[in-house]
This record gives sequence, structure tokens and C-alpha cells, in this order.
Amino acid sequence: MNSAKPRHYARNLVRVSETSAGGFVLAGDGSNRIALIGRENRSGRIDWCVPKGHPEGDETIEQAAIREIAEETGLEVEILQSLGSINYEFAAGNKLISKTVHHFLMRQLGGDLTVENDPQHEAVDVQWFALENLVDTLAHENERRLAKTAIEWIEQQR
Repeated sequence: MNSAKPRHYARNLVRVSETSAGGFVLAGDGSNRIALIGRENRSGRIDWCVPKGHPEGDETIEQAAIREIAEETGLEVEILQSLGSINYEFAAGNKLISKTVHHFLMRQLGGDLTVENDPQHEAVDVQWFALENLVDTLAHENERRLAKTAIEWIEQQR
């Protein structure tokens, strides 16, 4: 009787680096509300997260952040402050993706909330959230940490 256990071979994953940029957008009316996008997760629930995406062509991360905000939220913005970046890895197909996401604190200059201009239709909703509800609303721990930094900066400006 053969009692050998079956061998499991690790897949050879191709390591790929990706960069994204986006951030927290303060309402232009001075109400200290932040715009977040809702994305449907695998279980069909809405995860609230920071709008962000990949640079296109020779865009800087700042230019990419401003464009992505416009596409995913309908808002025209200016950057107030860099909040830093987060790094994480995940597997997708035969790739191990090492991702860096640059976050900014921004202020609305114009536009109205809409997800109609999101080319990939990743955002299914966009809403304003009160600063005091931000940390509890965000779906991802790394974004909750950056939200605390954004809140501290906003409170210091009062």
C-alpha cells in the first residue's frame, strides 16, 4: 500500500510591478466630507474605498490621481498634500503583482458626484462621507490608516 502524500508544486508566478494613484477628496463647500467610491466585491456587497487608478502614457502620479478622481467620481480637484503610499502583493492568474498606490489629499474645485465617466465601470456608486465616519466606512485597513493621516491634516488646518 502506497502511503505517499501527493506532491503539490508551487506555480511559477511572474512578478509584475504596478503603480496607482488617487486619494481622499474634500468637498469644496467646506463641509469636511470626503468622496468615496463603492465597488462591488465578490460576495455582491459594496466596499467603500478611495478612488484611484493607473497612470496612462507619460502621466505623473499626480496627473494620474487627478484624472482618476475625475473619471471615478466626476469631480475636478486640486492636490493639497501627499499622504504617502502603500505597498502590497497579490496573485492574479500566473502573476504575482507587487503594487504601490500613491495617495493624496485633494479638494474639490468643481464637478458633481457621478460614476458615469468611469471607463472600466469599477465604481458602482460614489458618495460623500462625514470625516468622523471615514475610518469605519473604508473597506481596506491600509486605506483606514491613510484616512487617519488625512483627518489629522484637515484638523490641523482648522
